[in-house]
Amino acid sequence: MAVSRTMIVAGAGIGGLTAALALAAKGFRVVVLERTERLDEVGAGLQLSPNASRILVDLGLQSRLEACAVAPDAVTAINARSGRAIARMPIGDVAARAGAPYWVVHRADLQAALAAKVAAHPSIDLRLGCAVEDVAPHANGITVSAGGGQESGLALIGADGIWSAVRGLAFPKTPPLFSSLIAWRGTLPAEAMPGGQKLRGVQLWLGADAHLVVYPISGGRRINLVAVVSGSWNQHGWSARGEPTEIVARFAHWAGAAQGLIGAVTSWTRWALFAMPDGGVWTQGPIALLGDASHGMLPFAAQGAGMAIEDAAVLADCLAASHGEGRGGSAAEVATTLQRYAALRRPRVKRVQQLARQNGMIYHLPGVAAMARDVAMRALGPERLLARQSWVYDWRR
Repeated sequence: MAVSRTMIVAGAGIGGLTAALALAAKGFRVVVLERTERLDEVGAGLQLSPNASRILVDLGLQSRLEACAVAPDAVTAINARSGRAIARMPIGDVAARAGAPYWVVHRADLQAALAAKVAAHPSIDLRLGCAVEDVAPHANGITVSAGGGQESGLALIGADGIWSAVRGLAFPKTPPLFSSLIAWRGTLPAEAMPGGQKLRGVQLWLGADAHLVVYPISGGRRINLVAVVSGSWNQHGWSARGEPTEIVARFAHWAGAAQGLIGAVTSWTRWALFAMPDGGVWTQGPIALLGDASHGMLPFAAQGAGMAIEDAAVLADCLAASHGEGRGGSAAEVATTLQRYAALRRPRVKRVQQLARQNGMIYHLPGVAAMARDVAMRALGPERLLARQSWVYDWRR
C-alpha cells in the first residue's frame, strides 16, 4: 500500500492498539512498532467509564471485554479511620444514562483483547522488538528507523507511554515530572477476601496523605488493590517489587477492614507517579502524540486509559476526514490535520488532568479538613456527586 495510506504507531499499549484499530477501520494501513519482544501482562486494574467503553464497543470488542471485565454496582467512598461509608454512588445509573458500559478490568486483559483484534486485522502489522530510534520527516510524510529497519508513512503516532521515545525526539525538553506520590499494586483471589466478603463494586478508602482503591477484575475472580502514598522513591517503571511489611506499616493506623485487605496481599509491586504538564504536548510536523506520551496524568480521575482511547478515536476521525481513501496529502497538510486533532483534545485533557490532581488533594486531606470533606460529600448525596463527573462520562466525539 502507498505511503499515503500508511500510518505508523509507536507503542502497543492500550492507546496504540486502539489507535491501530480505529485507523484501520477508516481504511488506513497501520504499522505498529513495539519496543518489547512480547506484550507482557503488566500494569494494574483500570476503570473504563462510558466515554471510553463506547469507543471499544464500536470497534467490536464488547464480547471479548464482557468475558473479563466487571460492571461494578457502585463506588463507595469510605473513611479510612472509622471504616464507615461516606457515600455510595451507583455506577449502574451512570452506564444507563450514558448508554455504554462502566467496566473495571485488568490492564493485561484489555491489552490482550485489543491485541487479538489487531492480530486478526489484515491491515495492521504489529512488529515486536522494534524500538523507535530516529525519525526523518519529508515532503511525503515521515520515515521511521526502528529495530534495524525503516518504515515510511503519512504520519507517526507516538503512543509509547509516559517515557515516550517519540516525545523525546519531538519534544526533548518536556519530560514528565515526579508527583512525590507512589502507587502500590497487589491482587488477591476473590475467595481470599477477609471475612468472605463478596465485592461487587469499587471501594475508595480516603485517608490522611494516602488512599486505597479496591475492586474486582478478571471476571470477578480476583480483587485489585491500588494503595497510593507520598514518598521520595522515584525510579522509572511499572513493576518494581515492593516490600509487604512497608505498605502494611503505612496503613497500620487505618480501620481494621482496610488493614485486613492490605494484609491479605502477599506480593506487591510499586510505581512512582509521574505526570505531564497540564494540556500536554501534542504535535510536531507529521508526528502526533496520544495518551500518556502526550499528557500522562495522575490516576485519581480513573481516566488515564480513557483519555488515550478518546485520543485514538478523535485522531482517526481527523485523519480520515482530511486524508481518507484516495486523498493522501502532503506532509504540510498532515501537519495541519494533526494540529486540528490537538486543538480538539487539549482543552478536555487539560480539564481531566486538573480534576485528577484536585481529586488527589481531596482524597488525602487530614484531620479537620477530612471531616469537612466527609460532611460535604454526605450533604451533596450520590446523585449530585455523580453529576459532577457527568461531563467526563457523557462525552461523545
